[in-house]
Amino acid sequence: MRLYSSRVYVQDLEEAVYRVKELEQLKGKTVFLTGASGLIGSYLVDMLLTANRILDLQVRIYAAGRSRERLRERFKGAETESLVYVEQDVEKPVNQGFAVDYVIHAASNAYPAAFLQDPVGTVMGNIAGTKNLLDYARTHGAKRFLFVSSGEVYGQGASDVEAYTEEYSGYVDYLSVRSCYPAGKRTAETLCCAYTSQYGLDTVIVRPSHIYGPNTTKQDNRATVQFMENVMDGKDIALNSAGNQMRSYTYVADCGAAILTVLLQGKTGQAYNIANRNSRVTIAGFARETARQTGHQVVFQNPDKVQLAQRTPVARQVLDSSKLEGLGFAPVFDIEAGISHTLQVMQEMR
Repeated sequence: MRLYSSRVYVQDLEEAVYRVKELEQLKGKTVFLTGASGLIGSYLVDMLLTANRILDLQVRIYAAGRSRERLRERFKGAETESLVYVEQDVEKPVNQGFAVDYVIHAASNAYPAAFLQDPVGTVMGNIAGTKNLLDYARTHGAKRFLFVSSGEVYGQGASDVEAYTEEYSGYVDYLSVRSCYPAGKRTAETLCCAYTSQYGLDTVIVRPSHIYGPNTTKQDNRATVQFMENVMDGKDIALNSAGNQMRSYTYVADCGAAILTVLLQGKTGQAYNIANRNSRVTIAGFARETARQTGHQVVFQNPDKVQLAQRTPVARQVLDSSKLEGLGFAPVFDIEAGISHTLQVMQEMR
C-alpha cells in the first residue's frame, strides 16, 4: 500500500513506537488483533510491525478481519513472516488454533452510515464479538484482553460537565437506532468486567475520543474523513450543520501509542480515556482548520434526511485524559499538527 511509501507516515509510526514505555514486554509474544483493516486496528498492526523492525521485538501478529483479501490489500508492502492474516467474523465463534499472549479487540462498525445500515451487526459485533473473543482469550492462554470501546459510551452529558472522567455516565436513548453503537459498547465493557470477576481473565478497556488520520477505510463517512477528502479533491468543505458540537479529537498515532501503553501498564478491570487536552474543538473548528491549511473554505448547506438520521444527538463529547496521563503518557499532536500530518500523508499517497 502506498501508505508505506509516505515519509511522514513511517516517521509517525516510528515515533509512536518509541513513545510506548515498557514495550519490550511484548518481545517474542503473540498478539491477536481484530478489526485489523480498520482505522485504529490497522495502525496498531503497523506499530507492531514497526516495533519488530526497529526494536527486533519479534512479535507475532495475528491480524483478523472479515475479508482476507481486504487484509492483504491493506498491508500490501508490509508482509513479513510475523504477520498472519486471519479471516474471522467475530460475531461467530472463534475456532482458531493458535495460542495468544494478548488479545486486542478493535473490530466494530464505527461510522454513522454503518449504524443505520447495519445496527444489528453494530450491536452484535460488540456484544457477541466481545464474548467470543473473551472466551478465546480465556481458553488460549492470554495474559491480557484489551477492549477498544468508545467515548460515545458517555452519551449525552450534563451541560455543566467540562470533560468526562471514566466514572461519568450520561444519557443514552435506548429506543434510538443510533444508540446501537454506544449501547453495544457499554454492554461489552460490562462483559469484560464480568469475565475478570468470574473467570479471573485480565481485561482492560480504552475509550478513544474522535480518532482521525490518513489510514481510514473507503467506507468511512465520518465528518472528519469527508473534510479531508473534500480538500484533497480540490473542493471546499461542505458542512451540513452549524457544527457547534464540541469534541475531543486524537490523531491516530497518539491513539495507537496510548492503546499499547494501556495494554502494558493499565490496571486490570479499569477503563482509560484516550484524548488530547490540546485537541478540543468544535466540528466546525476542525473543518475550518482543515480548510485553512489547504486554502479552501467551509460552506454550509442543509442536510438531507439520511444525514439528519446519521447525526449524533450529543452536543458535547470532551474526554478527561488525566487517568491515561497518570501512566506517563502524553500526546504530541495538537489539532493543527494532526491535521497537517494527515493531509501530508494523503498528499504523498496521491
